[in-house]
Amino acid sequence: MNNSEILFLYDAKMTNPNGNVDDENRPRMDYESKRNLVSDVRLKRYIRDYLELQGKSLYVGKVDGKTVNAEKRLEPLLAELPGKVDKKTWNAEHEAWLLDQLIDVRLFGATMPVKGMPLTFTGPVQFSWGYSLNPVTIMESTITTHFSSTGEQSQGTMGRDYRVVYSFLSFYGLISGKRAQWTRLTEEDVQLLDEALVRSIPLLATRSKIGQSPRLYMRVEYVDDLTLIGDWRDKLDPLGDSLNQINDVELNAERLITKLEQVKDKIHRIHLWEDTDLKVSSQGAAGAFSELLPSALQTKLHRIDG
Repeated sequence: MNNSEILFLYDAKMTNPNGNVDDENRPRMDYESKRNLVSDVRLKRYIRDYLELQGKSLYVGKVDGKTVNAEKRLEPLLAELPGKVDKKTWNAEHEAWLLDQLIDVRLFGATMPVKGMPLTFTGPVQFSWGYSLNPVTIMESTITTHFSSTGEQSQGTMGRDYRVVYSFLSFYGLISGKRAQWTRLTEEDVQLLDEALVRSIPLLATRSKIGQSPRLYMRVEYVDDLTLIGDWRDKLDPLGDSLNQINDVELNAERLITKLEQVKDKIHRIHLWEDTDLKVSSQGAAGAFSELLPSALQTKLHRIDG
């Protein structure tokens, strides 16, 4: 498998992209720069939940609908292996079989306690924390429930609700071809990853998460398992502070497109999904991101079905 690097952009309007439990569940923020933050763990949760909807078996998940520890999660899987499974009997075939059952371990890795012999897999797919390309304002309001917090109270309880007004979020990720060999990651797995990132966020909306929409997903697949260019977000210009909706956004991608053209000989394919509402500009022209790519890059495009 070749290396890939990922750029994923989505926006959040009047919602809470990633609450901080240590701060009254306010949206995570870098208050100095006013940038909204989203953890890589939150993004992986979307992906896992989508894969589960597709009937895939997960390591980081529930057993019979209940949250369990790692050992309890492994028990039903290891029970399918013949004979006693412990440090003395464990072999490469057992390891391969276990990896083949769990797509999230193939993607993200895991530490797995197998009868006193922990197995550690470093995931080939890694994401940075996401951050907004625009300064973000948080809206605070009071919410009231119709249920009392104790049986004796006659009135409902009150709490605080925190949401971003508008946040245009960006994630960088990579896929290591070399690490993929160790976790038995397949091309089909990677295609499901592409699909999950494009579809999962709106599909898995909750009360605090509704209002989020994917805007652009790009996975640059290289010609080998050695090439890595770096964080694509560094090639995007910051956005202004008066954004309220996607129609207010014009993303200057000139430096990103220039860099892609400079390394075109190292690119095998550009896997792309884009929302038609996202306006991108480069060298004085504006339109869809794909339309602004030079012809040498357009021939490498593979469009992802959203």
